[in-house]
Amino acid sequence: MPLFKSNYLKNLSNKTTLNESRIRMFSIDEEQKFDIFLSHSFLDRDEVKGLYIELTNLGYTVYVDWIIDNKLERNNVTKETASLIRKRLKNSKSLLLAVSSNAAVSKWMPWELGFVDGNTNRCAIIPVAKDNSTLYSFKRAEYLLLYPYIDKETIMDGDEELWVNERSDTYVLLKSWINGRNPYKR
Repeated sequence: MPLFKSNYLKNLSNKTTLNESRIRMFSIDEEQKFDIFLSHSFLDRDEVKGLYIELTNLGYTVYVDWIIDNKLERNNVTKETASLIRKRLKNSKSLLLAVSSNAAVSKWMPWELGFVDGNTNRCAIIPVAKDNSTLYSFKRAEYLLLYPYIDKETIMDGDEELWVNERSDTYVLLKSWINGRNPYKR
């Protein structure tokens, strides 16, 4: 079971430009709905841009603060900033937590996770690794063991799909999970 590799995501980020007109459309409308709120450490911005591209290429609408609301000042957090982030969290069907070695230093990630977990319980971890780690060697903080994880698998027709996994035998397609279906035992 592979993790999302840092090098893969950085390469995707470097070779793909973001569709600026689509991003501007989202940032104008504070009531815009999203499938996924991608919570992350800004130290992982290259990997996060790659995840954003990967997820949007799969057809998901994804919120990343510095991509969608690029006028927010990361170094000057205000009540208005927190209010906008809360609104974006409420307008997102799910939260994916991009867990990397940098995630532990983020002040916002635990806040965003707690907010969504308390409101919709649609939270999952998307592991990002810097090396050839596998899910079995992936270490995460104790409280993160409460949440399912995302992985990418090739299905019979050769297409890639994202899956939400509680265990190796309990899973569901990400698109079904976002729409309310829980992982089930196979």
